[in-house]
Parts: sequence; structure tokens; C-alpha cells
Amino acid sequence: MNIAVILAGGAGSRFGASLPKQFLRLAGKYIMEYTINVFEENENINEICIVANKEFFKKYEEIVEKNRYKKVKKIISGGKTRQDSSYSAIKEYDDPECNLIFHDAVRPFVSHRIINDTIKALDKYNAVDVAIPTADTIIEVENDIIKSIPERSKLKRGQTPQAFKLGIIKNAYEKFYSDKNAKIFTDDCGLVKYYLDEPIFVVNGEETNIKITYPADLLFAEKIIQLKSVEVESRDLNLKGKVLVVFGGSSGIGKEIVKLAKKSGAKVFSFSRREGYDLREKESIKKALDKVFKEEKKIDFIINTAGVLIKKNLKDINEDEIEEELDINLKSSILMAKYAVKYLQEGSMILFFTSSSYTRGRAGYSVYSATKAGIVNLTQALAEEFLTDGIRVNCINPARTLTPMRIKNFGKEPKDTLLDAKYVALKSLEVLNSEITGQIIDIKKGI
Repeated sequence: MNIAVILAGGAGSRFGASLPKQFLRLAGKYIMEYTINVFEENENINEICIVANKEFFKKYEEIVEKNRYKKVKKIISGGKTRQDSSYSAIKEYDDPECNLIFHDAVRPFVSHRIINDTIKALDKYNAVDVAIPTADTIIEVENDIIKSIPERSKLKRGQTPQAFKLGIIKNAYEKFYSDKNAKIFTDDCGLVKYYLDEPIFVVNGEETNIKITYPADLLFAEKIIQLKSVEVESRDLNLKGKVLVVFGGSSGIGKEIVKLAKKSGAKVFSFSRREGYDLREKESIKKALDKVFKEEKKIDFIINTAGVLIKKNLKDINEDEIEEELDINLKSSILMAKYAVKYLQEGSMILFFTSSSYTRGRAGYSVYSATKAGIVNLTQALAEEFLTDGIRVNCINPARTLTPMRIKNFGKEPKDTLLDAKYVALKSLEVLNSEITGQIIDIKKGI
């Protein structure tokens, strides 16, 4: 039994905000929501316990209800100190062999890799920490004078989660609270090390697993969200009985998605200019969606692979070409999502496509880069808007892929440097069977 304990009892005094910092918003969502999402989605976590200030219990209950979290089983009151809050969670559980994974509410970017490595380490160790090497020289100072300079190679910066067998962490805390001369510890591993001298294994952390403590941290956090992407684990592809709409399904990745989805049992409808549907025209989009719903009485998934790249410097591209890129690459996705909502239901998914140029505009295709950045922001915004309806929205970010559009713009390139469109189609369809939403999914060579 793996129980994630999210420590959210802090008041955020160092941040200077009226609300605790876990309720500040990042890209429209509370910091706390990002944190809970990771543990909710992790397959190795069985239960989530939120330790919070009683004053905000109702707010947490609203968050749980809005996001339809299934693993959040307890919302309990914390204490005045970090130790008090941790001990509140410890007392909620009885099985000495269950695992408690303590995590800061304001570390919203912890990865599944870190969580999984931490849990795996508990097979061998009773206590586990997460840390990263320090890039800076650390100095010990007394009265503004350097007292010592520890050897940097032996120093690491601690993060969370920190994980323990319940019996071990409970024993340490009992010793702590019975110690009349107990000192203050900044984390749970320090307490375990001091009172039990227990070997504590260290899992490699990540630079992006930041703790949002000061206002400047929010700027870094916003950039992480903008560029954040995930990878979806391989899974059996079974789309039997599902109705799939593919815009741009007559060429490239879209064409391969159509073929593979049909083989996997889906009822597939493809719409593109070659098939008489111009995605620059809203009536074409409406007509396509209405056609499918009238025939099938439902739509499970919509994928928009339609795209155009006109490789020219801005001074050389004409206005008609600019409008074509804007309309097909971005406007069609906006309109498609707008008109599709009334046909979709809980469990449906909309899947967009971006490109690596969304992270940094490329000279020679500035308009294309701008539209692909727009698709990412659209994905993240709609995922939140559609959350209460149970409709998921995600975005595929494939590496360079061998398609007719790429050949037209870049000519002949070594095949071993490009992804196969069939592989991208497979990985894209695998996303449909996942529970994720609001994510940018990287598809890279060899993954």
C-alpha cells in the first residue's frame, strides 16, 4: 500500500500572499492541483492524504470534487510545524509495512520517474530521500565570515518526496515527541537519521522539481508549464466500438492514424480538403461533425492532424499564405473544439498536434511556429475548461517525421534521422486510452 501524503499546511508567509501559496494560480490552475494530479495519475500510488489547515478544508473538498480525484481519501488537519503535520498523517494509518510518501504541496512538477524510483527503493530500504547535486560551492558562514567550505562533490540539495515504511517513521516520531530537548528538523529524513540512524537511500531528483517559495519562483514555474511535456507508456491498442473523427486524415500522420485505428476496431471518419472538406471553412467543420453524430449517435475521439507549413521568411510570405497557415494550423482547431463539445461526453478526448517549434520560434517559418505555440496554449486552456464535463484534451509533439509536408519543405533527408509516420500514429492512438488531460506528449525516436 503506497500512500501519498501531501503536506499543505503552510501559510506561505515568505511568499507574502493573502492565501497560502498552494492556492496561487499557474496557467489557470492552483499549484496544489498540479501536485495532486501527478499522484492521482501515478499507477503505483493507492491513496492520497492531504494535510491542511482546517480553514481551507472546504476549498480542498471543492478541488477534489471539481477534478474528480478518486485517490484522495483523507483531508486532515495539520499542525504548527512540519513535524506536527507529518505526525498527523502518520497517526491516520496502522499497517507498519505500508509506505508513506511525503511530498510538499508546492512542488508541483515532481515526475512519475521520481515517484516510481522512490517507491521501488522502499523494497530494499526503510527510508528514502530525493536530492540533486549542487552546482554551486556551499560555504558555512559565521558572523559574515566563512567558517568552512565543504567538499562540493559530497553535497546534494534535498527535495521531496521522502518515503518511509510506516513502522520506521512512526518510531522516529515517537522518540522525537518524547525528547524534551528535541531540536527542530527541516524535513522527515533528518529526524529519522537523528533518532534511528537508519540508512536513507537517495533517489536522483530533477532540477524542475522546484519548491515554489518566493515570488520569483512563479516565473520559473510558468516557463516549466509552457515547455512541460510527458511520455505515455506503451499499452494494448484496442479501439473496438469507438467512434473516431480524424481531420487531415488523407495524408502523412493522419493517414496512418486512420489505417491503424480501423485495424484496432474503431469506426473511423476522415475529413480533409482532398475528401471535400475545407477546414478553413466553419461550415465544413460543422458538417463533418454533424454527419458523424447523425450516423453513430456518439463521438468518442477527435484528432486534428491537419497542418500546413510554408517555409518562407516573413518578408517574403504573402497575406493569403499567412491566412492559410493561421486558418488550418490554429483556427480550425479552435472551431473544431468549439463545435465538437455538444457531441462529446465524459471520457471523450480531443487530440491536437503541435511541433517542436512551439518551444522556440524558427526563422524561415515564423507563422508556423506561432500557430504551434498557440495549439499548446489552446490544449492547456481547454483541458481546464472541459474538465467538469469529463472531456480530455491533449496534444502530440512529434519529433521530425517523414511526411509529404516535410519532404516538400526540406527535401530528401536521411531516413534514420526521421520518425516513421506509422510509429507516430501508434503512439498517438495510445494516448486515447490514457486518463491524462492537458498534456503535451513528446514522441521521439527510440521511445
